[in-house]
Amino acid sequence: MPDPELSPPQSSLPAAADRFGAYVLANTAARAHDLGSRTAGPPPAPLSAPAPPAPPAPPASPSAPAAGLGQVLGGPTGLGTAGLRLLPRTEPTVAAPEPAAGTPVPGLYHHPVPEPDPVRVAEVSHRIKEWAVDEVDLFPDDWEEQFDGFSVGRYMVACHPDAPSVDHLMLATRLMVAENAVDDCYCEDHGGSPVGLGGRLLLAHTALDPLHTTAEYEPEWAGSLHADAPRRAYRSAMEYFTESATASQADRFRHDMARLHMGYLAEAAWAQTDHVPEVWEYLAMRQFNNFRPCPTITDAVGGYELPADLHAQPAMQRVIALAGNATTIVNDLYSYTKELDSPGHHLNLPVVIAEREKVPVREAYLKAVEVHNDLMHAFEAEAAALAAACPVPSAQRFLRGVAAWLDGNHHWHQTNTYRYTLPDFW
Repeated sequence: MPDPELSPPQSSLPAAADRFGAYVLANTAARAHDLGSRTAGPPPAPLSAPAPPAPPAPPASPSAPAAGLGQVLGGPTGLGTAGLRLLPRTEPTVAAPEPAAGTPVPGLYHHPVPEPDPVRVAEVSHRIKEWAVDEVDLFPDDWEEQFDGFSVGRYMVACHPDAPSVDHLMLATRLMVAENAVDDCYCEDHGGSPVGLGGRLLLAHTALDPLHTTAEYEPEWAGSLHADAPRRAYRSAMEYFTESATASQADRFRHDMARLHMGYLAEAAWAQTDHVPEVWEYLAMRQFNNFRPCPTITDAVGGYELPADLHAQPAMQRVIALAGNATTIVNDLYSYTKELDSPGHHLNLPVVIAEREKVPVREAYLKAVEVHNDLMHAFEAEAAALAAACPVPSAQRFLRGVAAWLDGNHHWHQTNTYRYTLPDFW
């Protein structure tokens, strides 16, 4: 397949594209083609190829998005809609139904998306449960309802609308389930504790970032990867991922997971000392303990690669950080009542604002909504500016993919009434 026609370098390109010039630009298409071949998916179309027309999307929140963002990232129908899809599907689809029931947080800035394709949802849901039960023995029988109620199939299909196949979607789905197993079993609901968390996380992290040791001790480490459900899930999910992703994408994911684990440890340290952080300190912790590892693999799930030099650019890193921070506050808002009803003192943004700024809980919750909205507007403005400054197809598609992940994540939180209910503040 010939390389897609790429835009010529411009003076406003980030330093990496400027430095490597034609090498970076010419190899973007080749890397994407290689990755698509190894994941049994077709190579991506050029960014300039016309996307299929999208149906009109419901209006977003009253707050106006950044000027020009729709034209740069998602078109006039909003980010994360059907117009995002750049690759043909490799399995049949049916018409999507009307959006599922679920009340969005009033005043929360978001982009509504259609209900995820039920054919893909059913297939991903079947495959992930088969993997969880038969391959990694993830949970005992009495946790089955909670596993099903998580609706991870709907979650990942909504977050990755440009995945060329179910096989690609499964890369993200296994990792999402494994990450939640670590969170639940080491930190939260199912036996988690801040005591000794560092040791557990370090050993689990070696399932993602292998131990390189002597022949005498290697077998003991290898055996330890099967010692508990989180490590079994991490090991298996990472094996699938590295078989399909490039070495650079795998290393990026390991780095993001190390950030996540550092955030877990900060929160655990505060729990052990009964410390309620300042609001800015809490937001710093949430920049690490957040969803970042999920949207940053959008290129691997999409069957292409954002070159490492472009991923590492400060402007791209800022966009990724803003995205992770905004989408994590969504979780704080939708899980607020769930956490209040669970044992212990759970930190989330409304709780921290209420305690540190000495305001009523309703006012604190509404301020947390404003914080989210500010982060979302900053993300969209910065993403639009970066897309205009860096006309590299993989970079622009990556930015659209991250935006679509944010939209899908909100949709899942809004519609997962098994897990979440809103506080009675309105």
